[in-house]
Amino acid sequence: MVPDPLIQGPAPRTKAVHPFRLSSDTMPNPILTILHQPNSNPGRVGAMLRARGHALDRRCPLHGDALPDDLSGYAGTVIFGGPMSANDDHLPGLRAELTLIERALAKDHPLFGICLGAQMMARVLGGRVARRPDEAVEVGYYPIHGTPEGRRLGLFDEGGMCVYQWHQEGFDLPAGARLLARGQTYPNQAFTTGRAAYGIQFHPEVTHEMMERWMAKAAHMLSWPGARDAAAHRADRLRHDAKLGRWLTRFLDHWPATA
Repeated sequence: MVPDPLIQGPAPRTKAVHPFRLSSDTMPNPILTILHQPNSNPGRVGAMLRARGHALDRRCPLHGDALPDDLSGYAGTVIFGGPMSANDDHLPGLRAELTLIERALAKDHPLFGICLGAQMMARVLGGRVARRPDEAVEVGYYPIHGTPEGRRLGLFDEGGMCVYQWHQEGFDLPAGARLLARGQTYPNQAFTTGRAAYGIQFHPEVTHEMMERWMAKAAHMLSWPGARDAAAHRADRLRHDAKLGRWLTRFLDHWPATA
């Protein structure tokens, strides 16, 4: 969950067509990036993908952008977080994303879902997305640990790490998916399915500026059960962000090349 103002109904359409020129044969194929607010940006994930030579095709379907019918010209698709729930079927843009995820999974198209993106992937695969019965949230830095499968793939270390979280819902592990990392409050923190589809509950894309903006826009969430206060966000970022950045570098060295 990203702390932008919650959308209460279908968003107004701003564009019916979103043309994008795919890269030439001499350049890496572009990455489709799906965001959920007009002012959202792909942060550190976007910067690292661009540094690897990928152009980014930015779409915001909840605000009128059409999603491509054909994903074959893209190296992969990243679906970012947002303030809505993966269960918000009243939002046409979200329904369009669920349809795209279903098509992408059927064709083994490389997917990378972050927070809401991972929850939508889990839902398409048959997993439940819901709040905890005690309504505890993860807002701030929390430890996660790699599973044997996560360590086997070289994506998570046995010693674990603290990652930045901002969500009030979690997902059940879908049938057939492989769990890569566990947490305490929300046990399912990362999974993979197929050849190159990955979902993570945490936010490696967040820059310091993004963190400050989220805390300003959703200050009320810092007092929710289980959330860390603003001082802890800032102190923990100094302690843990470098390792999270190194994890993201390692992950993007692995994805989408695994397809």
